Amino acid sequence: MSFTPTEQFNAVIAAIDAVNAEDPRKITVDGKEYPYETVYAERMTEMLERMYPDASELLRIAARAQHIRRWQIPRDTYPRNREGYQKWRLEMRQLHADLVGGIMRENGYSDEDIALVGSYLRKERLKREADSQALENVVDVVFLAYYWDEFIAKFPHYDDDKLIDIVGKTLRKMSSHGHQAALALDMPSKTAKIVMAAVEREKDTLAAMAAREAQ
Repeated sequence: MSFTPTEQFNAVIAAIDAVNAEDPRKITVDGKEYPYETVYAERMTEMLERMYPDASELLRIAARAQHIRRWQIPRDTYPRNREGYQKWRLEMRQLHADLVGGIMRENGYSDEDIALVGSYLRKERLKREADSQALENVVDVVFLAYYWDEFIAKFPHYDDDKLIDIVGKTLRKMSSHGHQAALALDMPSKTAKIVMAAVEREKDTLAAMAAREAQ
């Protein structure tokens, strides 16, 4: 069953896009320059449609708003350690939830709907709430499809073992549906080698996860 957007939904998406269009960071795609988060948001929507064509209206909003105004709190405003990274991530997730919550409220969405979208963006109830898990799957597949090379370029000192560990942690956050989508990507041979090594390293954990999902 295809999704039919309402006027209310379209207004929220347009407002999210207007915020992301303010991103001072730019990215070039097919020879044209765009605001960085505009491209990310569109890629999230496109991947959601591919992976979850029957996605709910609220999940579609959350996917579009996944990185809304992400540039507002730069990573380097926190210490360059694990604790600093975790604090930055938590604050970013709350910022995204607050911003889209305000947009949804202005466009007549209920407090319950706003709370649900906020919980998805804060990554709450992964493995237990279908839409929250679906958003995580889409985030991780978009990362591997479009941003892996950009990520590893920031950390040239990471060896293959470290990269395999990072991909392994990502796989553990995903469900079997996410794994299938990730493995179906047309990845460069070096990236595919890292991903398959992570799958092999995590095979027992992934098998146990799949068994739990099947129950």
